[in-house]
Amino acid sequence: MEDPRERLTKCASTNELERRWKAIRDMMRERELDYLLIQNSEEFLGGTLRWFSDFTARHQFPMTIIFPVDDEMTLINCGGDIREMQPFPPPWAARGIKNRFGAVYFPTINYTNTLDAEIAVDVLKEKKKAKIGLVERAFIPITFYEYLVKHLPDATFVDATEWVHEIMAIKSPEEIEMIKATAALQDGVMEHLKKTIKPGMKDLDVYSEAHWFASKNGSERGLVQVNSGPLGTMVPFDVYHYQNRVIKEGDQVSVLIEVNGPGGYYCEIMRIFIVGKEPSQDLKDAFAVCVEAQEMTFKRLKPGENPKELWDMNKEFLVKNGYFPPVRLYAHGQGLSLVERPLLRANEPWKLKAGMNITVHPSAARKDVWAIVCDNFIIKEDGAEKLHKFPREIIVV
Repeated sequence: MEDPRERLTKCASTNELERRWKAIRDMMRERELDYLLIQNSEEFLGGTLRWFSDFTARHQFPMTIIFPVDDEMTLINCGGDIREMQPFPPPWAARGIKNRFGAVYFPTINYTNTLDAEIAVDVLKEKKKAKIGLVERAFIPITFYEYLVKHLPDATFVDATEWVHEIMAIKSPEEIEMIKATAALQDGVMEHLKKTIKPGMKDLDVYSEAHWFASKNGSERGLVQVNSGPLGTMVPFDVYHYQNRVIKEGDQVSVLIEVNGPGGYYCEIMRIFIVGKEPSQDLKDAFAVCVEAQEMTFKRLKPGENPKELWDMNKEFLVKNGYFPPVRLYAHGQGLSLVERPLLRANEPWKLKAGMNITVHPSAARKDVWAIVCDNFIIKEDGAEKLHKFPREIIVV
């Protein structure tokens, strides 16, 4: 008889999940929390759901996890009319999940907007005067939260996000191995594009080739951005809506690959391609500045470093070399979400720690040139390890 577990793609081991649950429950006992409540509706920034359960929400269909301090989880999913024991996830795959509840609800159908909250209340009211930790409150809809507060008047709600993120940010050896495999997969995407990009393609063809290769080699979700344009202009990444341009001889093609890999872990690689000719000196200079800026950060990815100091260092270096100052992110944590703590920005209160997975992507931009380089690094006790192996150079195709 066929074993249904053969259907599973690469995922976290049961030992790894149990490590996470124990660390969380130890924290909950210390904070006197009875429950954690987590909701999300998409995978890109929804990795906390997967970290707890090995399942993730997709396509804006909300999924909720209730994590008790002294029992297995309840998972609430957009499912069928039968409220109890939904078919998803199947029992053989539902590790650490006691209840698989659901109802027919969608954010676009307003009269269904509290059905998942009704189920949550039925679970949470089992403990009188419960102390409930909300994780990533920005993802919890106001309709859901208002219903909880109204129907659990004796409960106490606290923000548990920081406490949970502190545990999630430090990757275990098993997690690091899957992160390394994601970096290798992304290196493979770049190698594929090196053989594929040519004049006459559209930006959307490059996008499609990248997604095809990533999906064939173990990615189930991810972000790809592509843009092309003539040398002497800014050519930053862009979204699919603007990718109908035909690539011409001599163009710059900028590519961002931020797909996940085994176990759902994210890394990020960015490179620049030139079609059919050598890059201009301005682009070479800008790219060299990006590589040097990344190297400067790489050397300071050590436990105890202050993200604000690294942000200021990168900003000062770019401006000194005649490029625009950074205004968004130039480095940040990653894991089961595209963007995790810490951010390497002036307002990040955390210090760096061993076990963090950091992507570093400084850009050098002026009105007539745009360059970037991006790779991932694992912080160790004595420094950092660079994960991507694809050359840090402008690729001529």
